[in-house]
Amino acid sequence: MKSDMPLYTIGVVADLLGTTNQTLRIYEKHGLIHPTRKNKNRFYSENDIKWLFCIRDLIHNKKISIEGIKRLLDYAPCWEIKECAEKDRNNCLAFKNRSKPCWELNQMICTKSSGSACKDCIIFMQKNISSEKVK
Repeated sequence: MKSDMPLYTIGVVADLLGTTNQTLRIYEKHGLIHPTRKNKNRFYSENDIKWLFCIRDLIHNKKISIEGIKRLLDYAPCWEIKECAEKDRNNCLAFKNRSKPCWELNQMICTKSSGSACKDCIIFMQKNISSEKVK
């Protein structure tokens, strides 16, 4: 099954995250998440859920506000948001050549995220979702 397939309703996702439907609507209102709409219902993919866990971590553990997360996504490089180790940063072309995001430079493997490719990176996915919604 594809991780970008919207299968989960807002209620199921809220339960998985330990939050409320209203909180998810707030994240959507602020542009942090863009669930798929079918009629008036919101559906979330596994990738959306990964991103929501990251948002929750940034808010509750890192004490970053919603506005702070929005600014991070606009201005901070991925290695800062994901807190990549110095060794990983030094091997990253995006860190060495900061003119473009890492996924535009070399499809780097991010070792911090379980060795997954950029296309599976929550920051990459969020940037792509945001740019697709603007088009």
